[in-house]
Amino acid sequence: MISNQVETLPAPKLDARVLRNGPVSVGLIFLGRKRPGFDMSWGAQMEKKVRASLTGTDMTIFEPPHKAVDDKSLQQAVAACKAREVEVLLLLQTTMADGRLAPTVAQFWPDPPVLWATPENPQGDMISSCSLVGVHCWASTFRQMGHSYEMVYGDPQSPATQQSLTGAVRLAATVRRLRTARLGVIGGQAPGYFAMGADPFSVHHGLGVQMQTFSLMEFADVVLGFKDAEVAADVEAVKNMDLKHKDTSDEDLPMASRLYLAMRWFMNHESLDAMTIREWPEIPNNFGQWPYLGIARLTDEGRAVACEGDADGAMTAWIGESLGMGRCYLTDWLEHDAETITVWHGGAAPMSLCARAGEPGAPVIARHFNIKKPAIIEATLRARMPVTVLRFWRCDGKYYLSAREGRTIQPRRHLMGTNGLVQLQSQDPRQWFDDLCHHGMPHHVVVFEGHHLGLLKRFARVMRMEFI
Repeated sequence: MISNQVETLPAPKLDARVLRNGPVSVGLIFLGRKRPGFDMSWGAQMEKKVRASLTGTDMTIFEPPHKAVDDKSLQQAVAACKAREVEVLLLLQTTMADGRLAPTVAQFWPDPPVLWATPENPQGDMISSCSLVGVHCWASTFRQMGHSYEMVYGDPQSPATQQSLTGAVRLAATVRRLRTARLGVIGGQAPGYFAMGADPFSVHHGLGVQMQTFSLMEFADVVLGFKDAEVAADVEAVKNMDLKHKDTSDEDLPMASRLYLAMRWFMNHESLDAMTIREWPEIPNNFGQWPYLGIARLTDEGRAVACEGDADGAMTAWIGESLGMGRCYLTDWLEHDAETITVWHGGAAPMSLCARAGEPGAPVIARHFNIKKPAIIEATLRARMPVTVLRFWRCDGKYYLSAREGRTIQPRRHLMGTNGLVQLQSQDPRQWFDDLCHHGMPHHVVVFEGHHLGLLKRFARVMRMEFI
């Protein structure tokens, strides 16, 4: 049982080991061979261009002092990267390297490396680098060994190459971080939503994630354990957000703050990277309030928090942050027609995705649409926003992932809670929904701002998920 004496918490802060939007530490290794070949001068020029292009990114770059030309020097380079705690190996062969070194990388680096092939010299009739040929050789070796990897091709100074590289590095870092990620499930899934429940072993086998469970009684102890001064300080923080009340008042804020502080306490105290909580029916019945205002706040802070015990929903939020996709709106698929999906939920959308202050549909603090208790966020998603709707889930002993791109449009009617209307591109929602249901997709989908379909397909591939 957790003591009612709860330690004072610092200001909201992301765990340093999961800086989801912070710099990724990259080990830059140039590969070669003992016998020089091709145009070594051109290769040296490409190396300089690569180094220069990386200085303009938000990556933290470490380069071992010597090029890897044989098994011994490659092991030394990888060991140096491990000593510097890099997250991603970026491997370049600006002139074709020794293909026999690929299995060594697979043995000594369990995570996906990024293979970057640089272009040939466009001048003259001499084959200058064979860089893409070398990467092709390594890629086929990794695939035959069952070792995931990412691949980039292009000039270091090209914006398209830099964008592809950023995605590849984030993908590789996300896969590595998943192996040390910690998911907390408080109270299990909501009654009847069996498909959202999580088995710790299947989650670990599918994602590499560690899952820990906590009871709602443990959560209640933390909720009631905060000192009044701590609660009052957080109430002032909420007031400073300038959110208007719809049918609530400032008298409702202290319990809303307690629920928020308790969820934040679990994430900090239990070192959770992602968390989901079974909020109904117990929490509004026992505390007189819903925790949705707190979930919306945490989500806007970059925390991966899901409602109704949706474990994979929480991990979707975490993965989206790690991939640089931003904030996650976990939502019901309420209805659809030939073009649009109504995305709606009880009131926990990140406010950063909703209409701006002063606009119709801007976030307000309100009571729940059904059980008329505070405190939820009532809001409408911003219109004309490019979005990606997605879900990944477990069924038949494996993970699936599905995603489609579209944009938000003005909803046809106001709905209490959080409301949005998504118009899909090149997809009939009716057909997609039918296909998803027949593949066992659980209750929620998630919405991210921006178009990320290509990145998500690459993520599914590197994680060996089946894309629907």
